Amino acid sequence: MGELRVRSVLVTGANRGIGLGLVQHLLALPNPPEWVFATCRDPKGQRAQKLASKHPNLVIVPLEVTDPASIKAAAASVGERLKGSGLNLLINNAGIAKTNSLDTETLDNMSQLFTTNTIAPLLLGQAFLPLLKKAAQGSPGSGMSCSKAAIVNMSSIGGSIKEMYLWEAAHCVAYRCSKAALNMLTRCQSMGYREHGILCVALHPGWVQTDMGNAAGYTPPLTVDASVGGMLKVLSNLSEKDSGAFLDWEGNVVAW
Repeated sequence: MGELRVRSVLVTGANRGIGLGLVQHLLALPNPPEWVFATCRDPKGQRAQKLASKHPNLVIVPLEVTDPASIKAAAASVGERLKGSGLNLLINNAGIAKTNSLDTETLDNMSQLFTTNTIAPLLLGQAFLPLLKKAAQGSPGSGMSCSKAAIVNMSSIGGSIKEMYLWEAAHCVAYRCSKAALNMLTRCQSMGYREHGILCVALHPGWVQTDMGNAAGYTPPLTVDASVGGMLKVLSNLSEKDSGAFLDWEGNVVAW
C-alpha cells in the first residue's frame, strides 16, 4: 500500500479522538502535508496550541460546524492561507452521538445530531468547493485521488441499514439515522462534484476507543492509532472507481 501524499488537508473536530489522531498521523508522515488545517471550537485550547507550536505547517482554525457563518469564515481563512493554491483534502470528521432509544428520542436530539452529522458536512462541502475545485484544476494528470481533490465524510457502520450493527448494545436512533443520511449525502456529492474532479467517500473508522466510542459502556476493539493508520492507507489508494463508496478503515466495502 502507498503512503498518502497530499499538499493541503483540513480536518474538522480535531480537538480529540479520531480527529486529533488524524492530525497527529498526518504531521508524522515521511512527506507531511505542506498545510494541515485542524478545526476546533476552542483554538486557544492547550492541546491545540502545544501541537501548533511544534509544527509550523499546522494551522488551528476556529470552527463551529453547526454555524453557517463560522463555516464561511473558516473557508475564507483557509483560502487566504493557501494563497490561491486550493485545498486537496477535506475530512468531515466532527460528529456527535447519543445513546437514546426509540422511546426516548426527541425532536431536539434528532435536530442536533442531524445538524452536526449530516447538515454540517453538506455546508462544509459547499463552502470549500471553490478551494477543492482549484486544487483539482491545479493537479497534473487525469482521474481522481485524495492527493488531487477529495471530500471524506466520517460515517459509521451504525448507519448501515443492512447491518444494524450493535443494535442490542445501543439503539442510538438519531445517530444511526444521521449517518445513513450522511451516506446518501456522500453519494450525492460524488455525483454532483464528479465533473470537477473531486472524489467523495464515506469512511467507517471502526469501533474506536474514544469518548464517543466508549459511550455505550463497552470497550471498543480498535485504538485511535490503528484506526487512523488504516484509514490513511485506504485514502492513499483511492481512485475514481471508489468515488461514492462506503468503506471501512481497512478498505472493505460496507453495506448500505
